[in-house]
Amino acid sequence: MAEPITAIRAHPLAGRVHAGSGVAITLAPEAFRINLRARADALATLSGALSVELATMPGQSVTAGNRLALCLGPDEWLVIDVKNHPLTDLAAVEVLHSAVDVSDRNTAILVSGPSAADVINAGCPRDLSLAAFPVGACARTIFGKVEVVLHRPRATVFRMEVWRSFSDYAFQLLAEAARDQA
Repeated sequence: MAEPITAIRAHPLAGRVHAGSGVAITLAPEAFRINLRARADALATLSGALSVELATMPGQSVTAGNRLALCLGPDEWLVIDVKNHPLTDLAAVEVLHSAVDVSDRNTAILVSGPSAADVINAGCPRDLSLAAFPVGACARTIFGKVEVVLHRPRATVFRMEVWRSFSDYAFQLLAEAARDQA
């Protein structure tokens, strides 16, 4: 009898790191992610179930423990957790909402250092100055030719959520921009 074969999924950016003058580009730890859609009247219940107060203004984020909730629109959030799957917490919720697991679709790249904003701006038209994009800000935007979600958890750190199929392109463009900054 043949032995069963288990497929081991390799991350498209496994082992990739770029460190240069003023910037480091690394792969963020694997995480669970859901795209959450809901009306305003469901937010209190959903926030309670997720143990994170969902922001109501697009562009704001909230962190509670290992859980991060990015408000991307008036009725849309990207909820990220490195330990526990947010869908599990929503299993018994009885308010109208849509929660889609996008854990396998997305991955995240961390861009950190004093030149992080400049490196991202090589492919992103958004103003990433601290005045325009402060700590805690998030936005769906363009980087090169791909759509990404940017989050600024600290003054010199950005989290770039990108579809896995575009992650190599995004990483290469970031690394090239970082080399140009040197």
